[in-house]
Amino acid sequence: MNSTLYRAWLQYSPVQDAELREAYRRVLGTISLEGRRSELLDSAIEELRSGCRSLLDIEPELLLLGNEMPQLASNEGISRGLQLRVQPAADNVQDLEEGDNSAPGKLGPEGFRLQYLGDSLQERVILIGGSEKGLLYGVFHLLRLVAAHEPLTAWNVTEEPVNRLRMINQWDNADGSIERGYAGRSIFYRDGRFTEDLTRVKDYARLLSSVGINAISINNVNVHEIETRFITREYLPQVAQIASVFRKYGITLYLSINFAAPLHIGGVGTSDPLNEDVRRWWRAAADEIYSHIPDFGGFLVKADSEHRPGPFAYGRDHADGANMLAEALEPHGGIVIWRCFVYNCMQDWRDRSTDRAKAAYDHFTPLDGRFMDNVLLQIKNGPMDFQVREPVSPLFGSMKHTNQVLEFQVTQEYTGQQRHVCYLVPQWKDVLDFDTHADGQGSYVKRIVSGSLHSMKLSGIAAVSNIGDDENWTGHTLAQANLYGYGRLIWNPDLTSEEIAEEWTRQTFGNDEAVIKTVCGMLMKSWPIYESYTSPLGVGWMVTPHTHYGPDVDGYEYSRWGTYHFADRDGIGVDRTAATGTGYTAQYFEPNARRYETLEDCPDELLLFFHHVPYSHRLKSGKTVIQHIYDTHFEGADAAAELLAEWASLEGRIDPAQHAQVAARLAEQAEHAKHWRDVINTYFFRKSGVPDEKGRTIF
Repeated sequence: MNSTLYRAWLQYSPVQDAELREAYRRVLGTISLEGRRSELLDSAIEELRSGCRSLLDIEPELLLLGNEMPQLASNEGISRGLQLRVQPAADNVQDLEEGDNSAPGKLGPEGFRLQYLGDSLQERVILIGGSEKGLLYGVFHLLRLVAAHEPLTAWNVTEEPVNRLRMINQWDNADGSIERGYAGRSIFYRDGRFTEDLTRVKDYARLLSSVGINAISINNVNVHEIETRFITREYLPQVAQIASVFRKYGITLYLSINFAAPLHIGGVGTSDPLNEDVRRWWRAAADEIYSHIPDFGGFLVKADSEHRPGPFAYGRDHADGANMLAEALEPHGGIVIWRCFVYNCMQDWRDRSTDRAKAAYDHFTPLDGRFMDNVLLQIKNGPMDFQVREPVSPLFGSMKHTNQVLEFQVTQEYTGQQRHVCYLVPQWKDVLDFDTHADGQGSYVKRIVSGSLHSMKLSGIAAVSNIGDDENWTGHTLAQANLYGYGRLIWNPDLTSEEIAEEWTRQTFGNDEAVIKTVCGMLMKSWPIYESYTSPLGVGWMVTPHTHYGPDVDGYEYSRWGTYHFADRDGIGVDRTAATGTGYTAQYFEPNARRYETLEDCPDELLLFFHHVPYSHRLKSGKTVIQHIYDTHFEGADAAAELLAEWASLEGRIDPAQHAQVAARLAEQAEHAKHWRDVINTYFFRKSGVPDEKGRTIF
């Protein structure tokens, strides 16, 4: 498959500008590689050659240089072209050219340095990787610059990833289904078996590596019968084949495991983490895994959550459970990633003192400092479940002696399911830039999960993937921007949402400035538009139970899931204050606790998450809550229709297949936004009896 839809952002569309194309050809026509070939270097060379063929219509000459060759920057015999080398592990990188004091010293293992050195006699580009993996990342960056038509004079880049772990979580099941998947079936499994043709898996590895992803878990955290056996000799040869594909692109493989595996498949009779037979079973399982996959990353674990087994069944806590697994993996260098999505999913809706939002903090903060060094706690960005708007989890910063991983959701479970466009990078930026004040001002979430704030050795960011076997990978072509943006943002959290949107647009649709302006504008306003016609002011949910698509205001209101809005005839919202509510606000450090506690200081966009207010309460905009609900839902539906009109204006400027695919999704969104508008507005009009000030039709 080689369509424009399939190639995603690795289009490598031909450079049409003749002068620029010739400049690129001069420096990329010859590629010299210092050092021995390897799988990673072969991937880098293959990518360069493929990119040059497509972008520049050339077949670069490859020169392989032995390890004993002089430094590339001073080798007169190869004074032109692209010069590649890997920094020796124990050496500092020398200045790229004599007299250049701007070049920093040693690169980290995943870093790279790219520099154009141009004069009339020795025009060349030097790319140095801190390791073979760093060189591969540098190659993808170089091709990104070519695709974006960046002039050679701008090729002066040194980059290091901010986050050590940059992970994708697949929620794929062995039967081929994908939990919360909206882009077709799994590319890994069919009918209880691993797929035999790994071509698409390789292409997925390319996409992930191109944005710096270095880890992947390949099965759902809700581990079923077949997947429970993935850690056994029966399935490990097939898992190893998948691992070998990702290894060639610098990506380490992990597995989600069933905490009760010793009981279900091990014949032990228990899964008590303090039982020596159980511990012995896990050690043997780890030994078996590493005999097949020597660089296996470790385990991802969902335990004691939504009916999944865990240590609570034996009167143990999460530290007991995680440490048992960590002990088994430690001799092999493996890690345990333990999810903190733990709460009471059998809540009585009549009980307003119990608050699902408080659960993760209450469960895990008392355990700070008890986890082994190779345990990382994976914490969702908010206290609930990837809502269109919710506050940042107070767990971030509260555990100063524990490795932490931030969990995002690239798949759009609650944000339109890839049938609506909703560019999520601005939302993720808000989370990363949130100041927890854990160690005073400047204690940003991005510093906590990078490990820099508390000097943690292991940390990073993970996210639930949004891909399937649809031709365009993500169902909605514009949803590719979320996968691309996730990788780029966690590589460098200081990139702006606009920069990332433009990068993706140029690589996906080309360098037509009218296209770039329109598409980037659509992406940047898509999250506010989606939020405006769905659940208001941070209250969340209001979706159809189970599917989570489409409006059902009371769908979860009387359920056991802790997902309430408490709307009545007088008002709406959840009182989570310390003074009169559940006390959730007290989980934050000051001044955030005080900010959320008071109506005067609470941000309007989170008002109904933290407070129950009358419909007549006036927001900082001067509008009442009820009028805000009416206005935003009318305006949001109109804005969704405008997205379709904007996209229509690009017909003839974008590949026809890409244009038609997006147009169909935007048309669906425009109609569905009207449905959301009418259901939400009608519900609150009937509930409150307050008419719309503007006299618009509400049913």
